[in-house]
Amino acid sequence: MENKVNIKNKKAKFEYEILDKYVAGIVLTGTEIKSIREGKASIAEGFCEFNDRSELFAINMTIQEYAFGNHYNHKPKAERKLLLNRRELKKLEKEVNIKGNSIIPLRLFINDRGLAKLQIALGKGKKLYDKRDTIKDRDNKRNLDRIKKIYN
Repeated sequence: MENKVNIKNKKAKFEYEILDKYVAGIVLTGTEIKSIREGKASIAEGFCEFNDRSELFAINMTIQEYAFGNHYNHKPKAERKLLLNRRELKKLEKEVNIKGNSIIPLRLFINDRGLAKLQIALGKGKKLYDKRDTIKDRDNKRNLDRIKKIYN
């Protein structure tokens, strides 16, 4: 089963300093997984948070309606439960209570067994000057690569 679904959140590494990464399963319905397999999903504006029963949910993650789903279709912006070990959930919940930390989705993919997985990260929001440093480093690296290409 060869699936090339790899939906990334490009803004996440620019907006947040990544502290720790986890891979979580997602509870999905039939039409949701079919839409993901077609690559019709977006995690750019998504985030994760805990409910009152210490369960982790992905919020604001968009999975477009399945074209052939008729009246059995799903809601595009529904909350979706994430599946992690109890130990990982407790650790994440403790870290999120620290001011400035949040859980953000980095990548939505389908593993080799055909299951949809969401790579999430514990991140700390960057300040404006940190973002400027990131842009400056990226530009310097690009210029260095150009110079290396000329002399090779």
